[in-house]
Formats: sequence, structure tokens, C-alpha cells
Amino acid sequence: MTGVGADSAAVRVRGLWKRFGQQVAVAGIDLELPAGKFIGLVGPNGAGKTTTLSMVTGLLRPDQGTVEVVGHDVWRDPVAVKARIGVLPEGLRLFERLSGRELLSYSGRLRGLPGAEVDRRATQLLDVLDLAGAQHKLVVDYSTGMRKKIGLATALLHNPEVLFLDEPFEGVDPVSAQTIRGVLERYTASGATVVFSSHVMELVESLCDWVAVMAAGRIRAQGTLAEVRGEAPTLQRAFLELVGAQSRDTASDLDWLGGGPR
Repeated sequence: MTGVGADSAAVRVRGLWKRFGQQVAVAGIDLELPAGKFIGLVGPNGAGKTTTLSMVTGLLRPDQGTVEVVGHDVWRDPVAVKARIGVLPEGLRLFERLSGRELLSYSGRLRGLPGAEVDRRATQLLDVLDLAGAQHKLVVDYSTGMRKKIGLATALLHNPEVLFLDEPFEGVDPVSAQTIRGVLERYTASGATVVFSSHVMELVESLCDWVAVMAAGRIRAQGTLAEVRGEAPTLQRAFLELVGAQSRDTASDLDWLGGGPR
């Protein structure tokens, strides 16, 4: 795998803005994501994580700002960037009338890989992701976990330098989640970079060595897991403080709840 050096940034974002009408989804953020790391982009629902990843991967054009991935400008040199990244987007859409193996074969050939190499890689990915037994089933009949795994296989097939995953564990059963996790850890161990979004702090804390915290379209903190966590006992506690979440007395707010109708 070619790639940027260990001290280089896999992703550089400068002054990134995105508005939808009167709503500001991303408010002038700056990010520098290190290469060869497992990186978490974390934040509450509506923080702007999906919008940010969509702009970084060339799926959504920003109103302002620049994005570089492994030294290439996403909007000036899109072909070079797309050859070097893999993407597992939110609300994954697949060619559902293809089987799992057919989907991988199609994706690999679409990227210009030799047929024999596509077949070899597809066989290995199907085996490692526990999809070999379902490789001839149509994707429309796959469960949520199976769809996430075949989507991940498609994103990895061309051996990208940077992998972007939007909520890759959402709705996934524990067995499939463990399988996905093992593949991602092996991938980063080879020197590649994973950037994934999540709002589950326990998952991020167990997986990531670098974190960016986002809320209301802005970056509240970024750095190593230890730097972002600071003096807090857990990332969850640090996260709640960073995003300004206030604890409420739900007992008094919901004094009518429980004990049956009355």
C-alpha cells in the first residue's frame, strides 16, 4: 500500500462551511487527521458529522473551505482522491438485485482491477467477514449486519489508504460488530487510516487512538484520546462537558410516569 508518512496528515480541512437554507450544518471547521490512526469523529445526533464526512469524501460540495485527502484536493483532483479512499456512507445503498459476490466483482472491475485479482480479494473478504455462506444470496435478502459487512468489503476491495465509515456499527448485532472491528484493526495495523463517525462513546474509547468532538457544526476538541479525555474518568464524561450537556431532574419533570394509567 502506498501512503503518506506516519507524521503526515491523512485529511486536512480548512474553513469548511455548509448551510442548508437558514440552517448552518457545518460552521467553518478546521481538522487535521493524522495518518495511520483509528480516528473517531464523535458528536450528538445533528452535530454535523455526516455532512462533514460527505464533504470530505466528495459526496457533497461545501459552501466554503478546502479539503485535502492524502495530499490531494478533494474538489480539484477528485479522481486521485476517490482512487485512494473507501467509503461506507450512512443509509448505505447497494445494488440489491446482485448477490454479494456479484456486487464485489462489479465494484472491483468498476475500479479497474484485473478480474482474477478481484475474484481473489473477494473470496478472502467474504471469508474473513463471515459472508462466504451467503455470497450467492441477493443483497436484498441480507440482514442489517450482513449489509454493513458487504458494504465494508466493497469499500476495502481496492485497498484504499483512508477508509471513511459513517456509523458502521449502527444496528449491527454483536457478532457482526466483532467481525467488523477485527477487520478494521487489522487494516489500521498495516498503516492505513480509518475515520469513523459515532455517538457511542464507549465504542470510540475502546477503538480509537485519536478523536475529534463535534457539536452544533463546530469542532469542540481534537487530539489523542488521552488529550481529549483530559482529567475526566471516561470519554463519555469529557464528551458531555465539551458539548455542554446539562443533567436534568427527570423525576420532577416526569412525575406522572409509571404505576399505570391514571
